[in-house]
Amino acid sequence: MDTPAKTPKDVSAGDARLRASVGPHISSGESVEHIMWTVSAALLPAAALSVYYFGVHSLLVMAVSIGSAVAFEALAQRMAGQKVAVSDGSGFLTGLLLAMNLPAGVPLYLPVVGSAVAIIITKQLFGGLGFNIFNPALIGRAFLLASWPRYMTTWPVPHDSLSLASVDATTAATPLAILKEEGYARLLEHFASRYDMYTQMILGHRGGALGEVSAIALLFGAAYLLYKGYITWHIPVSFIFTVGALTWIFGGDPVLAVFSGGLILGAFFMATDYVTAPMLKKGQVAFGVGCGALTVLIRLKGGYPEGVCYAILLMNCFTPLLDRAFRPSKFGAAGAKVKV
Repeated sequence: MDTPAKTPKDVSAGDARLRASVGPHISSGESVEHIMWTVSAALLPAAALSVYYFGVHSLLVMAVSIGSAVAFEALAQRMAGQKVAVSDGSGFLTGLLLAMNLPAGVPLYLPVVGSAVAIIITKQLFGGLGFNIFNPALIGRAFLLASWPRYMTTWPVPHDSLSLASVDATTAATPLAILKEEGYARLLEHFASRYDMYTQMILGHRGGALGEVSAIALLFGAAYLLYKGYITWHIPVSFIFTVGALTWIFGGDPVLAVFSGGLILGAFFMATDYVTAPMLKKGQVAFGVGCGALTVLIRLKGGYPEGVCYAILLMNCFTPLLDRAFRPSKFGAAGAKVKV
């Protein structure tokens, strides 16, 4: 006896394989949980160095930011009647990325507020993981910078030993801030030589956000993500190359432009976000070039010395357009017509 055909109602209720969901529809052997936790692990070398350079208070900033993000995600999912899925690591990664965008000495209520904006407003109100338009951690950072600019632009001076103090009381401007306010010659006076400046930019002995302290540690984690195939070169390379090239064209120091500020963190760990970046390779290159051009524009002509955060958020707006502009042709549409 034949089985009766399912009605549309039966299908939608009983066969989850036939339900439509938000794109991209890409099959992979990797789970969301594994990818999220791997990206978090790739940030651990830079996070550990930030604790070494800035003391235990930086560890508290990260712990509060991560704990708040996970708690807000669980609360929002429960209030929406959804399954609490904080074990997927998404909230943990958002909290860690937010912390990496904060100065070491911020009051601990700032990462709590930033996590609430990142998780509840930017992510969950848009539908949760996979539906948010903007990078949640960067929206959280932008909100905190607009609300508490003094705390968000006060940079403790790093030291060379693990301190049990809350944070080093000595503060200094970041290299980008000195460059913007006083010029390149004045910036060089802060270092023994240009080689010394480059070395400190790469190793991390300078003021800045927690995720800016060591380019080499970030590159180590990024290399692992590239090796595993969790990110591709298209966005970070086009992003970094554009910043370096445009800085050189306009008479700046391309090495300083690449290794100062949050460019390495933003290019490899934030601009490559699966949800808010274009899907296709050509779109990703265009996205990276746009991020790089906006970063240089803000650095050179804007009132703020750093532009990575706002550049990525602005390009997030163009992600749907880039996906549409570079979408592949329909099967058979580009071929020659077949004569019958």
